[in-house]
Formats: sequence, structure tokens, C-alpha cells
Amino acid sequence: MMKNKSYIGISFIILIFGIYAIPKIISRLQNHEVVQGDRLNKIGPDEKSVNKASDLYTVGPVPQFILTNQDNQRISNKDYQGKVFLVEFFFSTCPTICPIMNQNMRVIDDLFYNNPQFGIVSITINPEFDTPEVLKKHAQDLGVKSKDWNFLTGDQEYIHDLSNKGFNIYTGQNSKVAGGFEHSGLFALVDKKGNIRCRKDEFGNPIVYYDGIEKKGLAMIKEDIRKLLAE
Repeated sequence: MMKNKSYIGISFIILIFGIYAIPKIISRLQNHEVVQGDRLNKIGPDEKSVNKASDLYTVGPVPQFILTNQDNQRISNKDYQGKVFLVEFFFSTCPTICPIMNQNMRVIDDLFYNNPQFGIVSITINPEFDTPEVLKKHAQDLGVKSKDWNFLTGDQEYIHDLSNKGFNIYTGQNSKVAGGFEHSGLFALVDKKGNIRCRKDEFGNPIVYYDGIEKKGLAMIKEDIRKLLAE
């Protein structure tokens, strides 16, 4: 007798559950909401993983420099105070990676050129050839939009010391390689306070500089520029 009452009680609970839950399940199926739940629907911005500029590693202050741009104006790192900016070392007659680097910079320029808090610095490692006049034509041929994209030239020893000792980005003269100069394809990312910043790799180590050649590096740079501009 007790067993029968237990079965009746359980049946009654199942019936009540069915009356309450089944219509909701059917409604979710009809509205393609079957994977949604109350917990997921209540997640707010504070509960989601959001990448911020504070996640980026601070490498150190950008090396100081004073050079001449394509308009024969003296430009220094101080002209970029309060701006997020990128730095590259290249030369206009480079037959290998420089055209790719410059085109990737152009992609970035197209994205941010109308933002007064962003700029680009391209420093030639062949200043004897890359005069302001040559660099001005190079900028025009590249289709530069931003007034804050400066192509800089100056004394060759000064520039190579700036790259090798200041930024620790390798550049060198080598008559045996195509174009007569060798260098890396790295971009330095600098924040509004004049600090070089970067993200970390999957092992938690700072990458220091960004790959300016591959699409993956370009995507990371664009993402991290946005973070720094939002600071």
C-alpha cells in the first residue's frame, strides 16, 4: 500500500514538472534558444574575459632620437608624446622584406590615420641614398594618408646605433646581400607615455617586438594598438 502511494506521489510530481517545463522547452526549441540558460543570459561585461592594455608588458622607455623627415623637418620621439606609435627600420630600395613591411604599415595607416593619437615612424638604414626628397616620393608612391607618419633620415652611424643599441633591433650593411643592407622585419609599439609595449607569448614571455611581415603579427599589432588608444 505504501509503495502504491509512493508511485502516485512520484507520478504527480512528474506531471506537475511536465506541465511547467515542457512548454518552455518547446518554446526554446522553436526559437532556437535550446543552448541558452538563465546563467548564460545573465552574464554581464564584468564576468566576461576582456583583453585590456594593462595586459600588455612594458619593455621600457623608447630610445630618444632626433632625425629629419621627408619634409626636411626635425622630428624627435618627443613629437609623439601623447600618441601611440609604431617604429620600423627599412630602406626605400630594399628588394626583399621592406615592401611587405611598408605595405603592412600602410594597412595600419588606413585604419588609424584619422586618429590624432596615433602615428608611425619609418627610419631608413640607408640615409646616404634616402634623402628627404627620396623619402617624400617614397611616401607618395606608398599612398600615405597620415600627417603623423614620418619617414626619417640622418647620419648613418647614428641610425645604426639607434637600431642596434637603442632598440636592439638588428640592422647592418652587407654588400653580399640583396640591396646591400640587412635588417629584421620587426615593429616596435610605443604607448602614449613613451614606453615600448608588447604582448606575451603562450609561455608567458614578452615578445618585445611584433612581426611586421606575417599576417598573424599584423593582426596582433592592430589589436594591441586599439588597446593602447583606449587607455
